[in-house]
Parts: sequence; structure tokens; C-alpha cells
Amino acid sequence: MPADLRGRRVTVMGLGAFGGGIGAVQFLVREGAIVTVTDLRPADQLAKALATIAETPPDRLRLGEHRAVDFENADLVVVSPAVPKESPWLARARAAQVPLSSEMNLFWERNLGKTACVTGSNGKSTTTALLHALLCGARSACAGRCWLGGNIGHSLLPKVSEISPADWVVLELSSFQLEDLAPLRPNPHVAVVTNFSPNHLDRHGCLAAYRAAKQNLLNWQTPDRLAVLNSDDPDVSAWSTQARRLGFGLRDTGAEGLYCHESDAPPQLAVFRFGSQETVLPLPGWLFLPGVHNLQNALAAGAAALALGAVPGEVEVAVRGFRGLPHRLELVAETAGRSFYNDSKATTPEAALLALRAFERPVVLLAGGYDKQIDLAALVDEIVSRGPHRVRAVALLGETGPRLERLLDARDPPRAISRRLFAEFAPAFDWAAEQSREGDVVLLSPGCASYDWFENYEERGERFGAQARSWRPPIGER
Repeated sequence: MPADLRGRRVTVMGLGAFGGGIGAVQFLVREGAIVTVTDLRPADQLAKALATIAETPPDRLRLGEHRAVDFENADLVVVSPAVPKESPWLARARAAQVPLSSEMNLFWERNLGKTACVTGSNGKSTTTALLHALLCGARSACAGRCWLGGNIGHSLLPKVSEISPADWVVLELSSFQLEDLAPLRPNPHVAVVTNFSPNHLDRHGCLAAYRAAKQNLLNWQTPDRLAVLNSDDPDVSAWSTQARRLGFGLRDTGAEGLYCHESDAPPQLAVFRFGSQETVLPLPGWLFLPGVHNLQNALAAGAAALALGAVPGEVEVAVRGFRGLPHRLELVAETAGRSFYNDSKATTPEAALLALRAFERPVVLLAGGYDKQIDLAALVDEIVSRGPHRVRAVALLGETGPRLERLLDARDPPRAISRRLFAEFAPAFDWAAEQSREGDVVLLSPGCASYDWFENYEERGERFGAQARSWRPPIGER
């Protein structure tokens, strides 16, 4: 049984929405804990978060600083996943034998519902949201309620007492969250891994450590559980699990899972195998979202839903009605024959590369951002290989802008693809829009995180959307 928190002194370190700090505060206050919130950011940078917890105010707000007493004299410290494990403040708590937890760990200890968890380097948010939509519409698979939460930005901790054993809980889990969950030996009913490529090496230190964090989703699964793994990804397809394995992919392996029909080019049909069941369904034609990567996301979510009992008719309704998520290849404006797509959630080079491949039309790209120490060569190779007729120009942003420029100069010495380095977002957008022509796509797909210029990827995407909606073409085109 989880510990009773009433009257316990709990410090919440980090109030960010994505780390679950807000949800943790709401839950802890309602549970009767004596709550201290500590965050290095000042109050003006936390205005939205503070407004959200106004109805469940903590006992103490420590903003713009941390103090040793809040870590050494607590009964529990709830840590944002973004806080480095080597933080000296966490070291103080450990030295004082104060236990550490996280918003997701508190939820996992108390959740009574069945869990369907999604992780991966790219596509996990879209796959999570689509799987949630599929289970919501599949009464044959979900007799109770269906909940959506985790790294997708919705903390379910304040509502954990409402979740029953008949409910399904669909969670997006990051490598940070899975690293924290390891002591609880998570055994999700369904584990979905979209793909694997280098990411967050600034935090994990090496690729092996990042992979090990992701594999915590599978490590303690039992044979009565399901693992849905990307058969097209040689890394993921080799991961070990005791669960029943289902594959998904663009190439039919003949094993259990959901695969595109190999005779189709482009794919028009998919085949689902599960035990003695074999069903052919035109899933690719139901999908509204552009790009092969979104087809792979749909195959992953569809494999899980069908294995849980969803029928093809229910899958069709959910997939046809799914319009994606904000900041993920989101069409935000169409002006003077240009289409403006916000893909701010593309925080890895692989995600940006896939976004480029989603369009047959010429693209003007905005790329770059916070430096997570990831190799950007593959993204640059993709840009150059597409040539100036497919990628007209690239606006280079943020900390990685100079590195992207050097890579482009090395691979495209004649500068056939126009590019320019920017120190601010607004002029970068204006320049990119000026490079476009009627029929082009103006695409924000940075391939990097946002923390150098923005609070998060959402703020970056909202800035792009606002400028796209207000942009007007040169006078000669009006």
C-alpha cells in the first residue's frame, strides 16, 4: 500500500507542466501533505503554473532559489524528471536519508487501472494519442473509462482515485520517467516502442544508458502482457521481453502484429495477425496525417488496439477522425499558396528528417535549437540530398544553428540551398517566408529542443503559428 501522505512534509522540486509538478502539488495538497514548492525560476516565469495551482496552494513557495532545509528536513522530495540525477540538492536529500519520488512514480503506486504505455525516440505522443482514441472508441476492448496522461502533458495524479480496475490508462513515458520508474519494476499490460535513435545524450551520457532507460518499459513485463515493437527498427526489434511480442511495420515479417501489405506501393492495405486471427484492412487509406512516419505510428497504435479486442470498424472510425496533435506537422495557416506547418515537437534530427520526407512539394525549413549533443549529420545529409528544388532554403536557429551551418557548408559548398543564421526567431520566420513561392511548404521542424530561446516546444510552435497567420506575401503577389 502507498504511504499515507497526510501531515507529511513534502518538497516538490520543479513546477513545470511536463514534469508533472503541477499535478503533484494538486494531489499532495488534497492528500493533506505539508507542501513546499521550490523552483529556480522566478514567479514571473511561472505565472501560468502558479495560476493553475491557485485553488490548491502549497504551504510554502520557494521561487528563484533552492534552500538546503527544504531537502534535508522533508519526509519526501518529489522531483521533476528534468532535474539531473547529480543535482547537489538531491545529494543533500540522499545524505539526509530523505526518499525521492516523482509525479509518475506516485501515480504508478496508486493506479488501479490497466496500463498501455508508449515510449520511443520519435512519434510517441502521436501514437499515444491515437491509441487513446482507438480505445475510447472500442467498447469491445475497453469496458470502463479510458484515460490519457504522462509525458504528453496531462498529469493523471490528481484524478488517480477516480480510476477503476476496469479502466484503461494510456501513458506516454519519456526516458527520464522510465529511469525514475525502474525501482518500482513497472509491468504495463501493453508496452509500445515506436523506434529508437540517439537522444538526450546530454542527460544520459551515452547511447547505452539512454537505451537502458527506455528498456525499463519491457524489463519486468510478464508473459501475460503484450509488447508491441517496431519490426522495421533493428535496435527495437532485438529488445528482450517476457511479454507476448507483436510487431508492426512497413515490411511484413509474417509474425504476429500489424504490417503493411508488401505488394502495395504505396501501401494501401495492412494485415493483422494475432493467434489464429488474420485480418486485412485498408488502414493506410484511413489515415489523414501526412508522412510514412505517421503511418508507422498508426500501425503501432492499431496493433495494440486490435490485440486488445478492437474490431476493424472501430479502428476505422477512430483513425479517420484523428487529426493529430498540436505542434506535430500541424497545418496552421495557408496564405498566397503557401502552407505553413508547425512541427515544433520535432526535437530530434530523425523527427525533422521524417517531416521533410512527408512532403513532395518544395520546403523552406526552419531548423535548429538547444544543443543536446546529438549528431545532426543525418538531417543535413537529408537536406542536401533533396536539393534546392525540394529544399529551397533553411533558416538556422539557436545554439545548434552554427553547427548546422558548418555541416551544410561542408556538404553544399556552392550554397545551392540558401541558408542564413539568425539570433532571433521573428526575423528567421520573416526570411523563411520571403524565400518561399506559391505552392511551397514553410516548415518549422527544428530537429532540436527549444530551451535556448523558448520555455518549451509549445511556446516555439505558438510563435510560429502566430507569425504564419499574420504573414502576408510581397506586394507583387497580392
